[in-house]
Amino acid sequence: MANILDSVDQRTQLVGENRLELLIFQLNTSQLFAINVFKVKEVVKLPHLHALPGAHRNICGVANIRGISIPVIDLRGAIGMRSTEQTPDCNMIITEYNRTVQAFLVGQVMNIVNMTWKDIQPPPEQVGRNNYLTAITNLEREGVQRIVSIIDVEKVLAEIIDYNIQISEDVLDDTIVSHLHGRKILIVDDSSTARAQIRETLAQLGVEVIEASNGLKALNMLKGWCDQGKDINDEILMMFTDAEMPEMDGYKLTHEVRNDPRMNDLYIALNTSLSGRFNEAMVQKVGCDRFISKFQPDLLVEVVQDRLRKVITQ
Repeated sequence: MANILDSVDQRTQLVGENRLELLIFQLNTSQLFAINVFKVKEVVKLPHLHALPGAHRNICGVANIRGISIPVIDLRGAIGMRSTEQTPDCNMIITEYNRTVQAFLVGQVMNIVNMTWKDIQPPPEQVGRNNYLTAITNLEREGVQRIVSIIDVEKVLAEIIDYNIQISEDVLDDTIVSHLHGRKILIVDDSSTARAQIRETLAQLGVEVIEASNGLKALNMLKGWCDQGKDINDEILMMFTDAEMPEMDGYKLTHEVRNDPRMNDLYIALNTSLSGRFNEAMVQKVGCDRFISKFQPDLLVEVVQDRLRKVITQ
């Protein structure tokens, strides 16, 4: 299975072209699931797991991989299905999200597919707010169209790890904070959990958050304001955008904004759980102003304060 991921580093150029690659797998059912290859470090057969007494119910143990202890999450159980029965067919997908490494216990790992974000759609609204999907897509296998469910890993992790939105007192600049009340910031992210984390953090400063669940919705919103003759910088202080999203990713969104003279000076911060070094290169390529790896409340606040400080001194 390792050879599936041998050329991942060579694939990162796809992101700047509004493309992605999905790792397709099963959870001991016929249904197909996926996560973005760029989050995946390695795929291995399920090794012996060491039990962790008192751990979260969806942590099925710790794996020792080349001397590194990695917590293993039962992905099937974490998304509300019956817990996975550990069999010889099980695999472990080792991932890096939000500057942490964890593994997911899954069933059969199928293959990697190259797609465009235009082919990735948000889940139907009828599935409700409590679903564990960020998107769905269709994949043809053996002449049959199959639905692939793309898992909201950030939601899964947030229900296991207690994310703290408290802002450190020494981060706050009293000369700036008083000017933040009532300011508006656009948050673009396909994960409702990620949007909530930012919204609840900034709400402590009196900041109003406008939300969009993908890059295309955000771009249409921005263009709508411009078409009405509004100044983008009067409408919002700045925009935080995720990198990977259905229909249009954050890189493509930034590219479109920078190429529209009506809004090309909008302050844009890329806020993502993807690889730091890769994103720093992409930030320069597409023209983002800042890069932030999720989830860091203090850093979020610092970026917002820095942005407002520049606005006030202009």
